Formats: sequence, C-alpha cells, structure tokens
Amino acid sequence: MGEEPELIDRALKGDRDAFARLVEVNQDRLFASMIQVTGSADEAEEVVQEAFIRAFIKLDTFQRNSQFFTWLYRIAFNSALTRRRRKRARVSLDQFREQSGIEISDDRVDSVDEPMLQQERIAMVRAAMDQLTDEHRSILVLREMEERSYETIAEILDISIGTVRSRLSRARAQLKLALEAIERAEESRS
Repeated sequence: MGEEPELIDRALKGDRDAFARLVEVNQDRLFASMIQVTGSADEAEEVVQEAFIRAFIKLDTFQRNSQFFTWLYRIAFNSALTRRRRKRARVSLDQFREQSGIEISDDRVDSVDEPMLQQERIAMVRAAMDQLTDEHRSILVLREMEERSYETIAEILDISIGTVRSRLSRARAQLKLALEAIERAEESRS
C-alpha cells in the first residue's frame, strides 16, 4: 500500500483525515480477523474500536519495521485477550446448547444433514477452544483460522519462531484432548 507511509506521517502531524483513511483501509479486514478471535461480531466490533483508539494514541510508537496492519492486528489481538481474561466465564457444553440451540451428537446421518453436522462440529471445536489457555487458543486462532505464517505469529505475539512451533504443537495436543473429552461426555449421555 503506497499511500500508507504518507498517511502515517500526516496522522503523526495531527491530520485526523489521514488517520480516518487508515481506519477506512484497515477496518473491514481487522473486523473479520477479530470475529475469528472473539467468536462474536459484537465483541469483535468493540475490540476493533478499542484497537483504533489505542493505535491513534500510540501511533508515535509505531516503528514501521512491520506493516501497519500487523501492528494494528497485534493491538486488537492483545485487546481481545485482555477482554477475554477479564470475563473468564467458562461456558459448559450444556450452557452452550441452551444459548445456541445446537445439539451436539455423534449420530451419523445422511449427507442431507451435512450442514447441520458441520455446525455441530464447529460447536464442538468452539467448546474445546474455550477450554484452552489464552496462550494456546491465541496461537491456534492465528495459525489455523487466520492462516498466519510462523513469522507473522512470532511478530504479533512477540515471541521467537521456535516458541511459536512449540506452543502450536502443545496447543494442538490440548485441543485434541479437549475434543476427545467432549466426545466422551456426549457418548456417555447417549
């Protein structure tokens, strides 16, 4: 994006229109990313707004050794994690069923029901993701949902690539265990 450095320079000099243009260029992409991180459009909207406010206030700390979007994403991502830690409300599988109306079952049915089965699988993965630590959840979201490179993840989380690899491995193992526990719980109900 050729205009980005100029917009940043102008915004640093107090040009609110330049910062408004930076918001305009990045807001949809950031919002879509934060929906994946938060799992909620409302929460994502709040995180994105908070991120742009923080970016405006701290724009002078942007060192330009990464893309503006990467820096902005990191602010939003950290904000989402902070908000999640504050809530810390764990939703049980039963509460999830009540809130979503989705019944998770292991029964195999015809392909006509495939969309419903897909929704059930998504619900199971979300329930399992909720059981992970923030550290494991965040790295899985970045790699598996956002499809970020190891280098970008390392930059966003401010960790080494080796740490990205080891955390990702542990996170995948924990997710597998959480999914297996949910499946066992469902089987015992049947």
